[in-house]
Amino acid sequence: MKHIVVMSGTGAIGLMALFLVDLLDMFFISLLGQIELAAAIGFAGTLVFFSTSASIGTSIAMGALVSRALGAGDKNKARCMTVNVMIFAFIISCILVSLMMWQLPQLLAMIGAKGRVAEAATEYLTILLPSAPMIAISMSAGAALRGVGDARRSMVATLIGGGANAILDPIFIFGLSMGVQGAAIASVFARLAVLIFSLHAVIVRHDLVGRPELKSFISSLLPVSAIAFPAILTNTATPIGNAIVTSNIAQFGESFVAGYAVIGRIMPVSFALIFSLSGAIGPIIGQNFGAERWDRIIRSLRDAMLFVSAYCILVSVVLWSAQDSLIALFSLQGDAAELLSIFCSYVAVTFIFNGALFVANAAFNNLNRPTWSTALNMGKATIGTIPFVMLGGYIAGAGGVLIGQALGSVVFGVLGVILVMRQVSVMACEHEQKQAELEILEPQVPLTPFCSSRTYMGQEDALDEQLVIDTKL
Repeated sequence: MKHIVVMSGTGAIGLMALFLVDLLDMFFISLLGQIELAAAIGFAGTLVFFSTSASIGTSIAMGALVSRALGAGDKNKARCMTVNVMIFAFIISCILVSLMMWQLPQLLAMIGAKGRVAEAATEYLTILLPSAPMIAISMSAGAALRGVGDARRSMVATLIGGGANAILDPIFIFGLSMGVQGAAIASVFARLAVLIFSLHAVIVRHDLVGRPELKSFISSLLPVSAIAFPAILTNTATPIGNAIVTSNIAQFGESFVAGYAVIGRIMPVSFALIFSLSGAIGPIIGQNFGAERWDRIIRSLRDAMLFVSAYCILVSVVLWSAQDSLIALFSLQGDAAELLSIFCSYVAVTFIFNGALFVANAAFNNLNRPTWSTALNMGKATIGTIPFVMLGGYIAGAGGVLIGQALGSVVFGVLGVILVMRQVSVMACEHEQKQAELEILEPQVPLTPFCSSRTYMGQEDALDEQLVIDTKL
């Protein structure tokens, strides 16, 4: 439990810094007094979340492969994997961003952005999206740092980015009167700062990056892809689900979208520790999987689930108590205020089940079962979202959409916990059987009839002594 808390806590501080900057972006934009700009940030955030989630998928492959290699005591393999996954992450991010930029108007229209709102979102994304490859490399470097156990520098990297963004935001948004474009430019500089620090920590401090070689990269494509592509699908399922929710809320008006955009910034700040846990539990499981310590894997999963439950209940109580202050802080009125109140009162506590699913997915990714996490997240984004939000919206409007999304997360959270605990138990039993079979085939005690191990060892020692005497003579 201490290991989980320390790893999650250090990661959460860094994540909270980045998420807090997003929250400050929304706060500064809300001070401009234009509801369409707040809605534009909400729509743009859905697409940014999609590109970032793909980078999270490649960073999961980094954490799994590096921690596994280090757990098995193979530093050279870890160095090769680090550089190859970084190259892989850069290529995937470039391809994805190119496709998104090509279809940007259609993507915004698909999630419900129209008119001036769509124009403002386009201005924001045209500046920010091309910097996605930088954050892809940074996230991979951060995962490598966590894989080697240096969660502190991984945290400091994100703190530097958050600090840079917090300083530059008011300068560009208000000082230079650039509005949403200024917020995007500030974020680009922040991403550059994170990239520089992360690479320095991985290359200089830990010597964890080998020389890039084409042959090595090609040979690593299979093991990297086996984890990265399912992990990318797993993580992009969440923004797909959010896009479905956004489009369903958009039909009730821009004010509801603005309220949902504020929720989208408050939620990751409030539950940063749970988001961090999914990145922290992976290396813990990966190293123990490499060392074949199934007892510690099972204990880590149980402690993580307990940690998720206690933390989410605590945060939910705080949000319920502070909802009026949050509504006033972001100058929300009418429909937007109503939606935020529904989130704080009824929806926030259900994040327990999202957290449980995060832990289950991290476990599957590090136990060579990445397709299981993909199936769970894609199922949650489709079966666990579409019918629930449509029915919720039909019964109770925009608030019903939020509640429907929460009910879908409950179903798949419970399913994820059941599946991961059952799978770990099966794999642990298989390991015990193999060890028993190996003991039979290669016994530790010599097969000498009527001779105990102690007697046999005594005879060996006596023979060695006699050999030394004979040699001297």
